Amino acid sequence: MSIVHQQEAGIQVCQHPADFGCAQAGCPGCLEGLLAQHVGLIHACIRYAEIGGVAYAEAVEEGRIGLWRAIVRYDPARQVAFSTFAWRFIWGHIWRYTLAFCQKGEALEEAPYEACCAELAEEAWWQAQIAVALHEALDLLPERLRGVLTQVYGLGEQPPQTLAELGRQMGLSRERVRQLRNEALALLRLPALSIQIRSLCERDRRQDYRQARQLNAAARCDRRRRSRRGRR
Repeated sequence: MSIVHQQEAGIQVCQHPADFGCAQAGCPGCLEGLLAQHVGLIHACIRYAEIGGVAYAEAVEEGRIGLWRAIVRYDPARQVAFSTFAWRFIWGHIWRYTLAFCQKGEALEEAPYEACCAELAEEAWWQAQIAVALHEALDLLPERLRGVLTQVYGLGEQPPQTLAELGRQMGLSRERVRQLRNEALALLRLPALSIQIRSLCERDRRQDYRQARQLNAAARCDRRRRSRRGRR
């Protein structure tokens, strides 16, 4: 594929939409384009993270480094969503910087040094594993249902949206968006999709799975009742 470049203010600019292969080949235009396109992942990651006394701007800068590393290492042929792939890199840079900040004694001053760093590292690791497991489960959902959950709960690059806001955006009623959200949640409760998240959250006991089945059964009954009312 031929990609045309031009000189603009002394910087080589790519005339092709931001492309991973082009960015990995050294095109600054594509690299900056991809960084701008996915910067929301950094903010989403920080919302999950416990960054202590680290300034938000510093956490964003560390996240940009992680995002840059993800862009140059990503292989679309592996069929893994870029958001899932990049999350590990972004999170890793942010929490390592937070640990270093803690070690300098600039954060959590009242806690003993060793305990503070150990607890922060453990919490960061656990939250990172939860986030990765959640995004991997979301990737297995149908695209429409994945999009509804991502936007309703702010799991992607944008802040959460209300059912009404998302309905206006999709051209659907608030009730229909609620139904799609519930369908997506029902799929996420299935053992095949939820087993890793449940294990990390210690919600993988027999009664936990029984409760999930009961919730899904109630959702199916509710869906049948609405369907019967709609035919009247």
